[in-house]
Amino acid sequence: MRPFCVALLIASLLIPSSAFAQAAAYPLTLVVDAQAKSAVTTITSKLTIQVDRPMDDTYRGRVTDAFKHGGYPNFLNTLRTLPEIGSIQLEKRKVVIRYGREEKQETGRRLILVADRPLFFLGDTKPRAGYELTLVELRIDAKGGVTGTISGAARVKPAPDGAVVLDNYAETPAQLTGVRQP
Repeated sequence: MRPFCVALLIASLLIPSSAFAQAAAYPLTLVVDAQAKSAVTTITSKLTIQVDRPMDDTYRGRVTDAFKHGGYPNFLNTLRTLPEIGSIQLEKRKVVIRYGREEKQETGRRLILVADRPLFFLGDTKPRAGYELTLVELRIDAKGGVTGTISGAARVKPAPDGAVVLDNYAETPAQLTGVRQP
């Protein structure tokens, strides 16, 4: 029994502390205010973002490779085969998050989430070909303040660091604000 305890202690010292910090942040539930503006109209609603766990690096590599070797269509097909890591809900509509990337920053952290279907279309009520995802970008500061954007119908492209970024979009992204609940 004692050798097992010693081995466990040694293993815990070898795991970077950032792994513990990241694991402690999930599951993450955020209820944020979403505000979208067009020429003369402003729409405000509550949005619930639930992230059950971080995305596995193997799956992230799979979608990154799909982008490199087949562009957006291949990325989209590969994304839809990945396991669910959370959801984004707006009233009775809900989409499944299949991609997530978190980065530590000086003032907190940045979280990019991609759902496999569009959550909403603003302005033009008909779906547009190619705008088949929902993209959320959040910044969570050290005090729990949340700001960000959501594109309810989006296309993405690969960033130089392997992340995904908004390519072009069907509408202006809605602004998100809120406070993370403990």
